[in-house]
This record gives sequence, structure tokens and C-alpha cells, in this order.
Amino acid sequence: MTILGIPAGEFAVLVGAVLIAGTLTGLFAGLLGIGGAAISVPVMYEVFRVLGVPDEVRIQLCVGTALALIVPTSIRSYFAHRAKGAVDDRILKIWALPIVVGVGIGSFIAYFASATVFKMLFVIFATLMALKLLFGRESWRLGQELPGTGAIAAVGLVIGTISALMGIGGGAYSVLFLTLYGVSIHRAVATSAGVGVLISVPGVIGYMIAGWPQQALMPPLSVGYVSFLAVLLFSPTSVLAAPYGAKLAHSWPRRRLEVAFAIFLLIVAVRFFASLMKWF
Repeated sequence: MTILGIPAGEFAVLVGAVLIAGTLTGLFAGLLGIGGAAISVPVMYEVFRVLGVPDEVRIQLCVGTALALIVPTSIRSYFAHRAKGAVDDRILKIWALPIVVGVGIGSFIAYFASATVFKMLFVIFATLMALKLLFGRESWRLGQELPGTGAIAAVGLVIGTISALMGIGGGAYSVLFLTLYGVSIHRAVATSAGVGVLISVPGVIGYMIAGWPQQALMPPLSVGYVSFLAVLLFSPTSVLAAPYGAKLAHSWPRRRLEVAFAIFLLIVAVRFFASLMKWF
């Protein structure tokens, strides 16, 4: 017996791996205000390999689908953090338009850029942010309070562009920016959950459009660079797990949360660097 051309036993293993990854994705979304793409993208990359998706479009399909996965987990995580009064809605209002514009720019670039560009950007930014969180001091600040509206908006544009290229919810970058201006890690993480909502919705639309010319190479139930089959498998567990991650975020000490965030970023950087070096 086969399912989508795959032996039933092998398909069951793949489904199990995707469901576990979905749970971890939701926990990361709630705990760190991120979309968990470092988990979902590698798993989907192997799933799509088994499904026969060609190498030249596989990573783009993973990134686009990762953005789709961020939609439900970010929404659930955002409302869980907001219920605790930790979200800074003023910052989100300033970021709304610039982030959406940035996502549009990133989606346009993704139409032409190679997978190497995506991975190298992630390695550089993730490593720098992890080092800052692990070895940075309380005295390290760009300022004691957030800059003016124009500067905040410009940062939102950059966050939206980079996040669209990497299939992430922007939590890594927004948390770094906010903490460098004295915002507490808990409030920064909570606000970053809202950033994930702003990035993921237009990002999904952009990747569906960008991948439309390659539709013939995509697996069943896909639209452009978004696989709704993968979304259906990931979403239930990730959405259910997100509030538990948010609960952990508000119960852990500040330093433990910073170290957890840094370790997460280093794992992501190593994973993509290994891929660039063709180690696996």
C-alpha cells in the first residue's frame, strides 16, 4: 500500500516526525516569540526530498511553508502573551506598515535569489545575536529608551525583508533590537509574537505568487512555494503547544530565557552552515 507514492510504513514515520516537529515549533513560538523555522524547515526539507521535490525549488518551498506555519502559532502565541499584559502594542503599530513592505521586498528577492543566499544570511545574523545574548552585559545598550518613530519604522522594514528571506517570524531580530534599547526580554519576546503575525500573512501570499511559475514541480496540495499538506500536518500540534511555551516564558528567570534563546540561535546557525558545507 502506498500513500502519495510512498510506502505506508515510511509515510507513517514521516507523519510522526512532522507532528513532533510541529509540537516543538509551537513551544518555540510561545517561549521565544519565534516561528520555529529552524525545526520545521529541516524536517520539511527531508519530507519534500522523499516526495520527490526537485532540489532547485525545495528550499524555497520549505521557506514559504514555514511562513504559513507561523500564521497560526504566532496568532496563538500573541494572544497568550497579550493576556498577560506583556505586549507593547505601540511598537507593533509603528512596525505594521514597514514590516509588510519589507516582507514584500523579501518575497520579490526570493524569486531570484539562490538558497545559498538565504542560508548565509541566517548563519551571520543568528551567530551575532547568539554571541550578544551569551556574552553581552547589562551595560551594553544602544540607548536607554527606544529611538524615534522613524528609526523604529526603518528597523521594521529591515526585519520584514530579512525574515521573508529566511522563512522566520522576525522574533530573533525584533528581540535583539528591543533588548538593546532596554526593553526586558520577557516584554521583547511577547511583542515579537505580534511581529510574527505581521510577517507571516503577507509572506505566505508573496511566496505563493513567487512560486506559481514552478507549480508543476510542487507536491500535491501546494500553491506556489507553500505546501498546505505540510501546514495541515504541522498546524494542530504547533497551535496547541504555543500557549505552553508562552507560560514557560513568563515563569523562567531572565537569564535562563536569554541562554535558551542564544542556544536556539546557535543550533540554527550550525544547521545552515553544515548545509552550506554539504556536510548533510
